[in-house]
Amino acid sequence: MIRIKLPNVLSHGEEGHAEPMLGTLIGGAGAIALAIGAANDTGWLAIAGGVVLAIGLTATLVLNHMTIEYGIFKRLDDLDSK
Repeated sequence: MIRIKLPNVLSHGEEGHAEPMLGTLIGGAGAIALAIGAANDTGWLAIAGGVVLAIGLTATLVLNHMTIEYGIFKRLDDLDSK
């Protein structure tokens, strides 16, 4: 049986942007809830949507830094140490 090992694109390399997309989707849901709450004059929904939006944006930045930028910086440090 022939096995072909494909690279794990999700977590290796600059092309793997699936993890930060999770934070973006959460932030998008929060933005929609914020807009609906503001349009319907529903204060609790607008506040909850704003909180979810802020969490989603923060999660996107953290996930991007941890999954993509750490790998780039590690490879740069390895090149500098040679």
